[in-house]
Amino acid sequence: MEVIELGTETTEWDAFVRTADEGTPFHLTPWKRAVEQAFGLRAHYLMARRGRTIEGVLPLFEVRGLMGGRALVSVPYAVYGGICALTMAARHALIEAAIELARRRGAAYIELRQKRDQGLGLPTKSRYVTFARTIAKTDEENLEAIPRKQRRMTRQGLKFGLRAEIGREHIDEFYEIYAHSLHNLGSPVFPRALVAGVHEAFDKESQLLTVWKDDRMVAGVVTLFYEDQVLPYYGGAYRDAFAYAVNDFMYWELMRYSAARGYRVFDFGRSREGTGPYDFKRHWGFEPVPLPYQYVMMHGQPLPDLSPSNPKFELAQRTWKRLPLAVTKVLGPRITRYLP
Repeated sequence: MEVIELGTETTEWDAFVRTADEGTPFHLTPWKRAVEQAFGLRAHYLMARRGRTIEGVLPLFEVRGLMGGRALVSVPYAVYGGICALTMAARHALIEAAIELARRRGAAYIELRQKRDQGLGLPTKSRYVTFARTIAKTDEENLEAIPRKQRRMTRQGLKFGLRAEIGREHIDEFYEIYAHSLHNLGSPVFPRALVAGVHEAFDKESQLLTVWKDDRMVAGVVTLFYEDQVLPYYGGAYRDAFAYAVNDFMYWELMRYSAARGYRVFDFGRSREGTGPYDFKRHWGFEPVPLPYQYVMMHGQPLPDLSPSNPKFELAQRTWKRLPLAVTKVLGPRITRYLP
């Protein structure tokens, strides 16, 4: 089994990911492009092959922490990642190559954002869960799958005069809403270059749905599409639009749009238990599935904990909410470089 590092983009890589049954559920080449352009992070794409046959791949990015230090993360600024392989031999070969790479680059740890355990016996942290389920072809069937109380909420937006638009324009206006939304949560916002870069790099596999009240945009979500899957990725709404049940309206319109175009799996993405997004997705009838993020600690230190639920970050979150929005829009993109 040979493991090589790819120095350039390759259609071989994406073709393998599309046919494999594990790993990150969309093209990794455009993600590499968007993250490199937004943050300048160095990517290492490892490929395991036997002869001319590809048996596995592993995307890794070098990231630095706020207090210094280096890590290899698969994949930063994304909810999924890790090893995508067809054989156990390829999995072992890739993790061994990643460890050797971490030694050469002086990384303190490797983080693999696996969707499921792959039998490598690595330390695992299941702080996050993901929500995904099959959707039907018709609005009637999809409504029926939503619990009654939440089903009623999906209709409230129409009563308040909300309307949805699909299009690749309005990304700048959307970013303002996204920054506003994260500020309310006490989280630093990603740079516009990342949000717009992902939207542009994925091209036809990315779409922007916006929600309007009269002539004002009040919410939006950038969504990625992969084969038969729908992945809402960056979403936000103005707080004053919550009274219109804007989020229920927005995701229902996205589900309708996706089902009508033949997509059959709606992936609501990851959340932490006990948070508002977690409860929102449960109320829609989605069941949580733990995400086994796995680690290789190079020097025997405890597993890293950069989650917002870490008590060490509580003061920072409260302080961030009090800062003027304009200030957070300047500082946030600089900070998120070190919070992948």
